[in-house]
Amino acid sequence: MEKPSRKLKKTILILGVTGAVYLSFRFLLPLVIPFLIAYVFALSLRPSALWVERKTRFTYKKKVISIPLALIGGVEILLFMIVLGVILYFGGRKLFMEARLLLKNLPQILDGMNSWMMDNCSFVERFLKLPDGYMVDVVSDIITGGEAAVKSRAMPFLMSNSMTILKRAIQFTVIVVILLIATVLSLQEMDDIRSRRDNSMFCYEYAMLGNRLMTVGSAWLRTQATIMLFTMVICSIGLFLLGNPYFILLGIVIGLLDAMPIFGTGTVLIPWALISLIEKNWLSGIGLIIIYVICYFIREMMEAKIMGGKVGLTPLETLVAMYVGLQLFGILGFILGPIGLLLIEDIVELYEGSCYNSPKKEEGGKA
Repeated sequence: MEKPSRKLKKTILILGVTGAVYLSFRFLLPLVIPFLIAYVFALSLRPSALWVERKTRFTYKKKVISIPLALIGGVEILLFMIVLGVILYFGGRKLFMEARLLLKNLPQILDGMNSWMMDNCSFVERFLKLPDGYMVDVVSDIITGGEAAVKSRAMPFLMSNSMTILKRAIQFTVIVVILLIATVLSLQEMDDIRSRRDNSMFCYEYAMLGNRLMTVGSAWLRTQATIMLFTMVICSIGLFLLGNPYFILLGIVIGLLDAMPIFGTGTVLIPWALISLIEKNWLSGIGLIIIYVICYFIREMMEAKIMGGKVGLTPLETLVAMYVGLQLFGILGFILGPIGLLLIEDIVELYEGSCYNSPKKEEGGKA
């Protein structure tokens, strides 16, 4: 029987590795991802914890006594949460002030929207030669029907899903607690974990997987955080220059929407710009379009170029991997897509080399 060709072997190898990576991401990763995140947090805390441990080390009756790394890590996490809470407090105060101003001006805003709707309905009536008040009645019926539908469905939805929401909240709280405890324990047992990993027969695979996860994960987080920060700053500055009193609040909201692949900055800026242009508010409309264009190109260039540069993929490969990951795993696919592609390439290269090198050695021995 004719032996399978090298192309067929490589095709089977690629398909097998791709299937194994997909199944691992689909079923195994959700079980261990909290502990992987905890290990990453522990790695980030380890340098400062070791520095504190060395500085507080002392000798008592010929015994070296030091503060446990777990205790130092726990204190560092507590301090980080306190600093984060202070930042959120002062930032929340500013947002609350803008939100209160928005609520104070809400009646005027609603009156303006009502006047805009009436003007446009009157324009449509004149343009289509409809009876006076016809479009106003149609729009009023649509709004009234929508309100009734929301009211009739909102309460049953809340009643039927209240227990599910409560369970999700409890589950999220438990996961956060486990994550914090696992971070502290990983910090304490870091040396033992590394020793077991290095002595394992799968040490190379562990190292390769860990390096890929760290490289792509850190690159994605830094890229997304940088893009979101740039978007918030650009939107806030642009809205401030346009004279909007809620520039900080809207800038943060637009930045958060941009971080979500389903929404993006265009969800807010494009309709807003179109309405401004329809109302002949040229400065506001053109300004919002400029803000959107700047944010769009920043995201497209930074997301593909920075990610590709840090993980070793071309911008096109990164974009394709992120899209495929999004389709397979949802929002997490933006990280899992590039990681999966790199793992497939590394594993295929590793086992392809081992498969093709062994026959050569056997042939050399026979000769």
